[in-house]
Amino acid sequence: MDRLRSECPWDARQTHESLVPYLLEETYETLEAIEQHDLSELRGELGDVLLQVLFHARIAAERTDGTGFTIDDVARGIADKLVRRHPHVFADVNVTGADEVKRNWETIKAEERAAAGGGPTSALDGVPMGQPALSLAAQLQRRALSAGAPAELADLGQAAADGVTAPDIGRELFAIVAKARATGVDPELELRRAARAFLDRFQAWEQAASGA
Repeated sequence: MDRLRSECPWDARQTHESLVPYLLEETYETLEAIEQHDLSELRGELGDVLLQVLFHARIAAERTDGTGFTIDDVARGIADKLVRRHPHVFADVNVTGADEVKRNWETIKAEERAAAGGGPTSALDGVPMGQPALSLAAQLQRRALSAGAPAELADLGQAAADGVTAPDIGRELFAIVAKARATGVDPELELRRAARAFLDRFQAWEQAASGA
């Protein structure tokens, strides 16, 4: 990566912003490899994702304003975070199961946000609003539930009655996301499965219509 950054004209001119489409593209290609249960393809796609991590870290390392970081800093940061958020593994905290691990994770995460901000924070701070809408709805609901919010808070039909409005179709979709979460499925993945089933069905129809 050091050589590419200094010797390749294309690599040399890239920025964090210009690389965003590639990060998204490689992430979705990795997801597709997982959905297809193709381990060979997954290995290659994970390498492509890793390249994006290396690329961004290399660009950051070039900063001279004191805000830069290296790939070693990235690795050290995630290692420290894993230790900090797993006190039941690396310290003397006892847990009864996976659900308690998740609750502790969210509690520690909230404490980190509060320490970093120096003031009151929302449990929904940090949720990336630019992600796909189904994933966004699911993450907001999941975070809210972990923070102790009642499940009926996701009922936007009631919210409309209270004066908080949203288009009817939006409320219905949000309710479907809540239903999916309540049954233990990921709405984004379920919709992707439905889309793939439709793709297969359409291609079968297409072949039949063409007499193939």
